[in-house]
Amino acid sequence: MALATKTTTDRGTGRPPSPTRSRTFWGSTLGKKTVMAVSGLLMLGYLVAHVMGNLKVFFGPEEFNAYGHWLRTMGAPVLHHSWALWLVRIVLLAAVVAHAVSAYQLSRRDIKARPTAYAHWRKRSSYATRTMRWGGVVVALFLVWHILDLTTGTAHPGGFQEGHPYQNVVDTFSTWYGNLVYIAAMLAVGLHVRHGFWSAAQTLGVGNARRERLLKALANGLALALTVGFVSVPVAVMTGVVS
Repeated sequence: MALATKTTTDRGTGRPPSPTRSRTFWGSTLGKKTVMAVSGLLMLGYLVAHVMGNLKVFFGPEEFNAYGHWLRTMGAPVLHHSWALWLVRIVLLAAVVAHAVSAYQLSRRDIKARPTAYAHWRKRSSYATRTMRWGGVVVALFLVWHILDLTTGTAHPGGFQEGHPYQNVVDTFSTWYGNLVYIAAMLAVGLHVRHGFWSAAQTLGVGNARRERLLKALANGLALALTVGFVSVPVAVMTGVVS
């Protein structure tokens, strides 16, 4: 008589338990790419809104400071002071973490699949494609510095003034290193958006042969508009347009 062995099975089926759909989705390459695409599009939406807010600096301190005040009072009187802002921050943080984790795991999976590195980069690979990984690291490091500089004031070069974002921006971009770090990071953001938007469209099934030219033009246009919009602020401070 064969000895009976104790196994964990689905109740009444005699089969090993199957993973949940969410675990199966996240465990697949397609699932990770989808998470990366959706989280990337959420961050892209934030960047578009953020650059539009930043450009208010050209209308003077009164309007820019009023915009900073509105960010903390939006949703009132239903929401308490800064609640809506913190909700945006939490969603954005979740998107950043999901994007970074899925990118890292996909990178590790790709390395395991091809343990021998390519002798030469593929000629068709664009500069943005080849620099996506280190570009993402640059952007992540910049976010830490940017928060410490203009949100908490911990790394701010001047006397950080709560509620006076216009003066804080002028202080930051009155230093050579503030301009250098910010402009370099925005160039990395532009490259990241250019390739990431195209990749997200392919992952989500939006892209096809007929739409390829349109999607590439849209990716290039978004990347250029965001880069120029963000970089225009430190350039304006350096040239005295904003002072």
